Amino acid sequence: MATGFHGVGAAVAALSSSPSNSFDSKKLLCSPRRSFPVRKGASFVVDRSDGSVNLDRNPKARRAQQLIVNAVANKADSSPASSSSKPGSPTTAISDNCGMLHYTSGGQFTIPIVIRGPGGVGRQLGAEHSQRLESYFQSIPGIQMVACSTPYNAKGLMKAAIRSENPVILFEHVLLYNLKERLPDEDYICNLEEAEMVRPGEHVTILTYSRMRYHVMQAAKTLVNKGYDPEVIDIRSLKPFDLHTIGNSVKKTHRVLIVEECMRTGGIGASLTAAITENFHDYLDAPIMCLSSQDVPTPYAGTLEEWTVVQPAQIVTAVEQLCK
Repeated sequence: MATGFHGVGAAVAALSSSPSNSFDSKKLLCSPRRSFPVRKGASFVVDRSDGSVNLDRNPKARRAQQLIVNAVANKADSSPASSSSKPGSPTTAISDNCGMLHYTSGGQFTIPIVIRGPGGVGRQLGAEHSQRLESYFQSIPGIQMVACSTPYNAKGLMKAAIRSENPVILFEHVLLYNLKERLPDEDYICNLEEAEMVRPGEHVTILTYSRMRYHVMQAAKTLVNKGYDPEVIDIRSLKPFDLHTIGNSVKKTHRVLIVEECMRTGGIGASLTAAITENFHDYLDAPIMCLSSQDVPTPYAGTLEEWTVVQPAQIVTAVEQLCK
């Protein structure tokens, strides 16, 4: 998964590039009377969302910012051999630092970092390039996750993520990069914790995100012709869930179908099912149904690949079963 880093928290990613892949505890020890000059010959990335680098005049804030610089500075002249043999990975920096550094520093640091990149099942890209990484990161405390499905919310969510003081992972589906849409000329942002009502309805709530939004809307056309009125919600925020929007829909339709491209075991759908059951069980007239990808490596062969991912016909069948 390709990653892009924004904000002060971008420097956290540099941790994985050091030979030891860990903090030097001596650099983290500080005294009120001691200054923290940047190591000579070191290179680091500390920037704001507006592109400026500006240390706060407040002494405490300035010391904290200098501490970040010293903690993540790495030698600019590191040899290729040392960098290629480094232990750990960017995932370690995300799991051990991005989501937890605000807590483990006692609130001294905020981590305004954005990690974005493609994921999902492409067309015959093979198992290695068809990962659904949202299931990997949903259990890391302190990290927000969002998934875009249109050019409009891709821009709006990105701008909101850059402005956030929290670490945010933005998932972009590999098959949605060719979408085109006329965007407003005026500035706008999307709420990072708010779902999008795609289609109001009365009979069943269909919760989805990313590319599956288009499979659901294709199925919705068939369902309408058959007399069903599905309500479609693009949850967008994978962590935390927008339980306000979801709950209002459940109270209205009393039936829930979750459609995802993530794996069934440990996927977003499993977490969403648990959240709805815990909060809105009394409003359900039928068990929650969840359509997910099969728990197998994604095959390279196109016909087999389709069998592992949810298709519109399966969504139609599931709604018919729920509404019996």
